[in-house]
Amino acid sequence: MLRFRLAWLLILAFALTGCRGQVSKSAPIHPNWNMDQTVRIDAQEPSAFFADGRGNRVYPEGTVPSANLRGETRPCTLPESNPAFCQGKDEAGEWLNGVPSEVQVDAALMDRGHERYDIYCSPCHDRTARGDGMVARRGLVPPTLHNDAQRTKPLGQLYNTITNGGPIMPAYASQIPVEDRWAITAYVRALQISQHADLALVPADAAKKQGWK
Repeated sequence: MLRFRLAWLLILAFALTGCRGQVSKSAPIHPNWNMDQTVRIDAQEPSAFFADGRGNRVYPEGTVPSANLRGETRPCTLPESNPAFCQGKDEAGEWLNGVPSEVQVDAALMDRGHERYDIYCSPCHDRTARGDGMVARRGLVPPTLHNDAQRTKPLGQLYNTITNGGPIMPAYASQIPVEDRWAITAYVRALQISQHADLALVPADAAKKQGWK
């Protein structure tokens, strides 16, 4: 009797192994479902699994990002905590006419602003800020940054435009760190001054070197 049962078990085992690699339209047998049958939910799709019917889950109230993907702390996670540095505004809510105290205007800052401007801004505004970049030549027409409206804007307002965008300009807050936004702001103002500068503002030694005096 035992041999008879062993024979049937061997036959069954061979039969099951013979099914491997065969094509079948029948649903597979899942003795243990585990996570094989988890329902996939795309972004913004509804879900009957959750009580509110939404597939996307909301963050707990009060949740804020504290660092970027590289683990670097974000100084403007709460912009209202430092409106000058994070929003370009003073305590009264007016645009800053200069840079905040955290920003030191020196050659290193201007070099950084120059580099970041060429990467993020020149495709539209070109490297001289006249609005003749490669994107502009293909249909989108950004404004020149050398007209009176742009030249008279407070630095805080220029910084805000880089941060939050404009009528046809996207926001760059998620791409450019706050320190680099101020560097670009300072460099843009330097570009503007370079095209509308008074010779009296040029240091005497630099003017003499260029043969201007």
